[in-house]
Amino acid sequence: MHGPALSGWLLVALCALTGVYCLLRMRACAGQERRAAGGEAVMGFGMAFMALPAAVLTPPGWSWAVYAAVFGATALHGLLAVRHGAHHLHHLVGSLAMVYMAVAMALPGAPGAHAGHVTAGAGGIPVLTGGLLLYYAVYVLRAGARLVPVAAPAGGPAPTGGAGRVGGPEMTLACRLSMALGMVAMLVTL
Repeated sequence: MHGPALSGWLLVALCALTGVYCLLRMRACAGQERRAAGGEAVMGFGMAFMALPAAVLTPPGWSWAVYAAVFGATALHGLLAVRHGAHHLHHLVGSLAMVYMAVAMALPGAPGAHAGHVTAGAGGIPVLTGGLLLYYAVYVLRAGARLVPVAAPAGGPAPTGGAGRVGGPEMTLACRLSMALGMVAMLVTL
């Protein structure tokens, strides 16, 4: 996750703001939606920290093991949650992708693994990275298509759905879309 500094900072801002929004959303909801918002907040802040430009912060070697452990625990939680509904599968994939990126960054020769020792070709297993990129690209396209407003038929009632609400379902979907875009950016620069 070590590309040009400006794009790195933009990714940090996007992921951190998404994490903050998820925390705020967590305060406003209950039950399963609250747990989902909490998991998304962890994901947003984790992605923000992982995306920090290397010039600002070169993480110590042990930090990738901490990432793998934290997101391994969230993947285990996601695996247990999948039993309650297939919609939890996306959180499981996201957690496993974070574990994968943390492990890839911890390997010798990975950018950021050992300060000053960047080896070309490091970055994980190309087939797995490509599969994750494909998954997130499809997710982004589907989520983006669901955010496109539907025009009201001529003479019919205007569509409803809370489009103007700050915490409406559209905002939650936009939050998930922005994290998926961030994941695409991080996988591309892995």
